[in-house]
Amino acid sequence: MLVLSRKINESIQIGTDIEIMVIDVRGDVVRLGITAPQATQIWRKELWDIIVQENKAARSEERRVGKECR
Repeated sequence: MLVLSRKINESIQIGTDIEIMVIDVRGDVVRLGITAPQATQIWRKELWDIIVQENKAARSEERRVGKECR
């Protein structure tokens, strides 16, 4: 994991088309601004983890149902 320190209004650049800027820091809450192509999906990690888990469960269920139908 790369760990960087940034101050308000400082950014990091990811590749050629994604920029993440620190907008505000209040206590332990950091507000970030993200500039990325519109086609780039951006998710909060806790939501992404739920989506991945639900997709795995759905695939598992599809396989189970598929075996029952044979």
